[in-house]
Amino acid sequence: MKKLFLSIALFFLIIPALTNAAGLVPCGNPGEPQCTILLFFAMLGRIYEFLVKDIAAPLAILAMTIGGVMILISAGNPNLMSTGKKIVYASIIGLFLVFSSWLIVDLILGALGYSMGKPWWQL
Repeated sequence: MKKLFLSIALFFLIIPALTNAAGLVPCGNPGEPQCTILLFFAMLGRIYEFLVKDIAAPLAILAMTIGGVMILISAGNPNLMSTGKKIVYASIIGLFLVFSSWLIVDLILGALGYSMGKPWWQL
């Protein structure tokens, strides 16, 4: 039963995410400009946004919900309570790492001298 529920939940999370993945490559197709190194970085930015907005955030919210439900239904069972807390803490830490990764990448690119008027992920 758990596997069936998990499979259905992941199906409804992954299908909408895959439909949003269509416009990740901004060049090379008919009617689009030729691929350059700048558009390569724009593609990396789009992939990052796709992973954060469409994959990591919904999965973290699902994990927090599952952990919260486990805490609520533990009814004094310390094993279930600790498992729920671990799931919630791990999803919060993972979400923090995902969102702070942009800060790390921007800091490294800024140290290398990469700066533009318009952010490279919005090209």
